[in-house]
Amino acid sequence: MKFERVFSGTVALALCVALGAPAAWAAPAITSPREAFGHDIGDDYKLVNYTQLEAYFKTVAGQSDRMKLVEIGATEEGRREYMAIVSSPKNLADLDKYRDIARKLAKAEGIDEAEAQRLAAGGKAVIWIDGGLHATEVVAPQALIAGLHDMLTRDDPETMRILDDVIILFGQVNPDGMELVSNWYMRNADETKREFSSLPRLYQKYIGHDNNRDYYMSAMKETTNVNRIFFREWFPQIIYNHHQTAPGGTVVFMPPFRDPFNYNYDPLVMSTLSEVGSAMHSRLISEGKPGSTMRSGATYSTWNNGMERSVTYFHNAVGLLTEITGHPTPMTIPLIAKNQIARNDLPAPIAPQAWKFRQSIDYSLSMNRAVLDYASRNRERLLMNIWRMGNNSIERGRKDSWTITPKRIEALEAAAKDQPLVGTGRTRGLQPELYKTVLQDPAQRDARGYVIPADQADLPTAVKFLNALIKTGVDVKRATKPFTVAGKAYPAGSYVVKADQAYRPHVLDMFEPQDHPHDFAYPGGPPVPPYDSTGYTLALQMGVKFDRILDGFDGPFEPVADLMAPPPGRIVGSGKAGYLVSHEVNDSFILSNRLLKAGQGVYWLKSSTRAAGQSFGPGTLWIPATQANRAIVETAARELGLNAYALASKPAGASLKLKPVRVGLVDKYGGVMPSGWTRWLMEQYEFDYKVVYPQQLDAGALNKDFDVLIFTNGLLAAEDAEAQPGRQPKAEDIPAEFRPWLGEITAEKSAPQIAAFLKDGGTVLTIGSSTRLAEMVGAPVKNLLVGSDGKPLARTDFYIPGSLLKVSVDNSQPLAYGAPKTMEVYFDRSPAFAAGQGARAAWYPEGEVLRSGWALGQDKLAGASAIVETQVGRGKLFLVGPEVAQRAQSHAAFKFLFNGLLYGPASVRR
Repeated sequence: MKFERVFSGTVALALCVALGAPAAWAAPAITSPREAFGHDIGDDYKLVNYTQLEAYFKTVAGQSDRMKLVEIGATEEGRREYMAIVSSPKNLADLDKYRDIARKLAKAEGIDEAEAQRLAAGGKAVIWIDGGLHATEVVAPQALIAGLHDMLTRDDPETMRILDDVIILFGQVNPDGMELVSNWYMRNADETKREFSSLPRLYQKYIGHDNNRDYYMSAMKETTNVNRIFFREWFPQIIYNHHQTAPGGTVVFMPPFRDPFNYNYDPLVMSTLSEVGSAMHSRLISEGKPGSTMRSGATYSTWNNGMERSVTYFHNAVGLLTEITGHPTPMTIPLIAKNQIARNDLPAPIAPQAWKFRQSIDYSLSMNRAVLDYASRNRERLLMNIWRMGNNSIERGRKDSWTITPKRIEALEAAAKDQPLVGTGRTRGLQPELYKTVLQDPAQRDARGYVIPADQADLPTAVKFLNALIKTGVDVKRATKPFTVAGKAYPAGSYVVKADQAYRPHVLDMFEPQDHPHDFAYPGGPPVPPYDSTGYTLALQMGVKFDRILDGFDGPFEPVADLMAPPPGRIVGSGKAGYLVSHEVNDSFILSNRLLKAGQGVYWLKSSTRAAGQSFGPGTLWIPATQANRAIVETAARELGLNAYALASKPAGASLKLKPVRVGLVDKYGGVMPSGWTRWLMEQYEFDYKVVYPQQLDAGALNKDFDVLIFTNGLLAAEDAEAQPGRQPKAEDIPAEFRPWLGEITAEKSAPQIAAFLKDGGTVLTIGSSTRLAEMVGAPVKNLLVGSDGKPLARTDFYIPGSLLKVSVDNSQPLAYGAPKTMEVYFDRSPAFAAGQGARAAWYPEGEVLRSGWALGQDKLAGASAIVETQVGRGKLFLVGPEVAQRAQSHAAFKFLFNGLLYGPASVRR
């Protein structure tokens, strides 16, 4: 999908020519930021909001022949998101040509080296520069305005060369957040009181800071817009994502990054990244701008795929992250002793000093210039390199290849343990044949492709997974008729993702488990915390059934052209009593909610049953047929891909009648990201809810408004966190409308009211750190991952940061209806519970439970409960240790959340 609303000064120029205007017609002067806003960008105590940025972009687009302004989509709050395309007038006249060259080279399919060289010689480097993703990091979006004006108005030789060689894409990637933060800061007439540390809500709707963790999932509209530009339309070779804040005692962190290095992407990505990073550091130093650090200067690594700059590595592009200091309220660079000595990772230390906002803007413009100058001077090489990496991926996907991971090195070392070394001195090493027998073990080959069968239980969720791949530019195919691969037959409509494509690194990273290296501060020392998740395999998180194909294969496959709806379901049979619908399909919850809102009956069968030649597990939906609900069922079948089996009589056995539920989703002032993600999920699956704040909890009488309360991860501090309340403003310092949001969940005021809610038949569903509520309300369930002193186990004994673990599931328990017998859940320093405490729906089996990521001391989980149901008075308390709503990615585990919302209230007799 392309957006063709274009604002351009070249249109005005063409019109003048058509009307016979003089050839010497002079374009109007470019409006300066001071003329537009009444102040310069970077002036103290001043921030421009998105409404002003949008108006300014439109104004200068109508004035400059160096710019076109393109609308790229809507935001979650409904604003329009724009991209400014800047280059020479000649290049702008041929944008379609240069975009097509960029696409051909990035996708590399059918392009040999000679053709690639021809295209690169005639192409232009495409560079993306953005700002504002994290809206409280205010330097970047303000610098975006200054950077655009800079490129539209300067006529020095460097600028003109860049405009000739480079097509620059300037994007504001969080319009809603910029509007919120700038308006909040500027609301105070007294400049010295201006701040944005007291924002009442997250700075991107639903997810806040996690907007930079959505880049392989593309759940949010803004992420989808940007990924479409990156991997489906413009294919930039360098993607520059500006952030802040810098490490203490420095001005800016810039690439290169510390290890670990993700083994899936092409090494040319990292070597080029180091080149660009060096050019950026050198530019600052040459301009007398000290204080740039790299690598060990901060914690940023290149392992995780979910961030804007890191998803690019898996698409053969150079992703840049910089973290700069700066604030519109004047600040200081502190004196940090270790950062006053020059070293490789901090070549030019900066003295402590007062610091102005404009200085940060100037640094940002210099960093932009460094990147653009590098792109101009290395135009053909950048274009050839993106082709070469894409071609490498295609070739690797067409033949036997091996990815060497930490586990394979462990296998090599184990195989070599009893064998003598060969060689002497520096040439001394392991037996060379071990390379072939271990590291190129035929059984450990990379997949040539993946088949996603059409007959899996939850095909609509598999289609959502494939759409996430398509949004990031991956080529997906569909079988037009039945076929057989590796001796297994697949039905028509099955999907195929082959590895012989340019974005093979991304394909592998989405299907295969991540094997994060053991990373310790020193031998025997504590683990070094990763920058983000270590295991996140999307196919596993979503519960997609797929087969790895190790040999080359083909079949009756056609390309999938764009995002897909699930294949339509159907009404099977002609019975008049009612319909059976599988509980295994997540979207069955949408159908249930539509029926309940329409006043129609929905039941869960408590036992397995067979009907119409099919087996149905516990929890299968029984929908008594009525004139009113047939249209609802038929629409859901058609739109959601659900099959409904029309029966002549209700299956035998007990059932649980569902009822409409009044859900309270707990949040706090400032917003808690897991609560925001859950809010988004509730809307996607059509659950009604109200947001509840601590003051309402403390007021009590909760049963009159709610049947269920959800406490997500992050609402209560985990045992390994400082048990301090979050920073909140004084009530008198914020607008009255936000004052009811203030407060914390406390043992003294909140817990007694939550306990009363439970005892009177309410349901409380807790996730992650919020399972500590069990202790607060007196439930007999405790986290076993703490010592006798109540403190977490030492990290040298137990440490699992953001990984996927295997659990066993009792899907005869209503909380686990529809889930498979074994599955993966997302564990991030999560709680676990002793066996025998409550009825467990899921638990960690004996043996190795790590499926993707990094785990130290996983034996401590053997037999521990992961998800538990316990009774408190007449109500139910659900303790969900893993993050079952993890960034809207863990679709396989959504059922534990959704089941809890419906099961708890349905089981209470009033």
